[in-house]
Parts: sequence; structure tokens; C-alpha cells
Amino acid sequence: MHKESGHTALDEMRSQWRLMTVYERFEQVIALVLSAVIAVIIVVSLFQLISIVFTLLVLDAFNPLDHKVFQSVFGMIMTLLIAMEFKHSIVRVALRRDSIIQVKTVILIALARKFVILDPEVSPAKIAALAGATLALGATYWLLRKRDDRAAETSEHAPSSSQ
Repeated sequence: MHKESGHTALDEMRSQWRLMTVYERFEQVIALVLSAVIAVIIVVSLFQLISIVFTLLVLDAFNPLDHKVFQSVFGMIMTLLIAMEFKHSIVRVALRRDSIIQVKTVILIALARKFVILDPEVSPAKIAALAGATLALGATYWLLRKRDDRAAETSEHAPSSSQ
């Protein structure tokens, strides 16, 4: 069933290609190339992460209770998750399911990553700066969500052109 939905998306993309302007085609090509580049980066990073963790396990240096090791490994994992979510957003644009990159999830994951890998001996000034950035990103997320909610509400109440 998954192949059928992929086939349908590819067929839909091909049929829409003929209707696109030159700039829309340019955007599609760029989105597909970026998606491929990010996929390569994700695969290479995953192999490096596996290699690092395996090396630490073999050398018996991997102690998940050691804060530095925990921070390092989870920082790498969160970076991979951010890249995967970013690639997913680009693919949605390439398949014409979204008109712009959905940054909300990327913002949330990046913010969570920053707090997961935060050094316990961080200065109060840096904590204050992170708190300010968190408030700004939270406000941005809230505004984007309000916009999306309004757009969804408008599209639900709009009269259908097919009737």
C-alpha cells in the first residue's frame, strides 16, 4: 500500500510539472537536489555515529552516566533528528504538499537539542540568553500555529468550487 501512495505522489508530481511555471520548476529541482544532499549527509553522519559509539563500546570508554559522553552522543543523535526533520520538510515541498518549508518542528527539535546538550557549568548570562531565545522561538511558533489554524479554519468554511 505504501508503494501505491508513493506511485501516486510521483504521478501527481509529473502531471503538475507540465502546469508549473519556470520558477516553480526551478524550486522543485532545488528542493529535490537539497533533499538528496541532506540524505547523503544523514547517511554519512549515521555511519560516523555508529562508528563512534562502537569504538567507545570496544574501548570500554562508553559510560552513559558520564555527562560529557552522554552529551556528546545525544548531541549527535539530536543533530541527525534535526536533519531528518528538515529533509522531511523539503520532501513535502518537493511533493507539493506544502508551499513553504515547515519550520515549526525544526525549531522545536533544535531548541530541545540545545537544552539536552547544555553544559551543567553554563554561565547565568548564557542561561538568560537561552531563555530569551526560547521565548522568541516560542512566540514565533505560536504565531505560525495561529496563522495555520486561521488558514485551516478559512479553508473549512470556504464554499467548495466543486459543488
